[in-house]
Amino acid sequence: MEQTYALISLGCAKNLVNSEQMLYLMDEAGFTLVSDPDGADLAIVNTCGFIDAAKSEAIDNILELAELKKQGRLGGLIVTGCLSERYQDTILDELPEIDAVLGIANYGDIVKAANAVLAGRQARIFSDRNSPVEEIGRIVSTGPGWAYLRIAEGCGNFCAFCAIPYIRGRYRSRSMENVLAEARELAAHGAKELIVIAQDITRYGSDLYGKRCLAALCRELSKIEGVEWIRLHYLYPDQFDDELIDEIAANEKIVKYLDIPIQHINNRILKRMNRRGTGEEIRALFKTLRERIPGLVLRTSLIAGLPGEGEEEFEELCAFLREAKIERVGVFPFSPEEGTPAAKMERPDQEIAERRAEQILALQAPIMDDFCASFVGQTLRVLVTDYDEDEQCWVGRSYADSPEIDGEVRFEGACREGDMVSVRITAADDGILYGEEEET
Repeated sequence: MEQTYALISLGCAKNLVNSEQMLYLMDEAGFTLVSDPDGADLAIVNTCGFIDAAKSEAIDNILELAELKKQGRLGGLIVTGCLSERYQDTILDELPEIDAVLGIANYGDIVKAANAVLAGRQARIFSDRNSPVEEIGRIVSTGPGWAYLRIAEGCGNFCAFCAIPYIRGRYRSRSMENVLAEARELAAHGAKELIVIAQDITRYGSDLYGKRCLAALCRELSKIEGVEWIRLHYLYPDQFDDELIDEIAANEKIVKYLDIPIQHINNRILKRMNRRGTGEEIRALFKTLRERIPGLVLRTSLIAGLPGEGEEEFEELCAFLREAKIERVGVFPFSPEEGTPAAKMERPDQEIAERRAEQILALQAPIMDDFCASFVGQTLRVLVTDYDEDEQCWVGRSYADSPEIDGEVRFEGACREGDMVSVRITAADDGILYGEEEET
């Protein structure tokens, strides 16, 4: 008898890769994926537990599925990911509707958990979060033309505001051999863009090989037939060296778009955040990158309202943004995460934190508008990702756009999803570029 399941993947790209691994394992075991949990034998929720908003979203999804189960419209409920890892001792007590929970080191046990639930047994499966990264196949869900390539797990930076090291464990690189083998397989199945991800990709290899190996990995990735773009997420500012900068500048397949989370620019706030390096070093790095990598697009992440951030420190951050003109900026009001050093600091005024985050977005809006307007009249290489039936146009991304967090390119043309095409940009509006496909 066919056993059906639905899978809900929440949170970051790294979580999505884990969901794709579970898709592969469930498919290999003969389960059938359905899009709607209503009527399914099982539902799997791969949760995020990083900040309060993500935890609330995960719990809301679990409760909705629990209601389906209560009504007899869903068989079993399995919860995996960061929320279950973070609250492994209490989650079943708090949410008794759950039939099985798995930790972040146990995605490979999803079939075991599914079979247990179908047999009427509760399952609780947790292993050492610091264990080596498990090599599991994937069913890529991002669509034709691109895929995430996860090169490491965990984090060893221990920023004062962040719970990731306590949830995901210490930093563990995958072997270069395994990463390249996966990259070749992704390319063979049509992935033209590989988005290299980890909590911190700049430290890649330091635990396995005793040295940073991101530059060497990029060189090898660029040799893979079919790979046209290599996009790098996330690079920490204190780990750049000349070899990496030279590789990014010289390697034509590495898109000149770097996601470098700095969080702040004021030295005192950076120290309170337990960030390595100073504001002066961040300024110098950005200046060097701009000089040595022509056409570079920078993205960063910031936190507004950390305990201790006064008007003077906030104004320094705003002045830096006006001066640096960073093309892509994400900002979050400070969220005290239990178990982190920052959560023990004197609680700031949440309204102030939220207002400052809005001020930064307002400050950045004209910078982003000017940047997008600069493309009008240019021809850009675009990866086609979708077709908008309502607007009757193709949708894609340029080198300056990362999925879900940046803008997009909308254009008319004769192409297919997954194609790389040349688009002449004719207009820009609110972060979206418009154009027409050029014949090649």
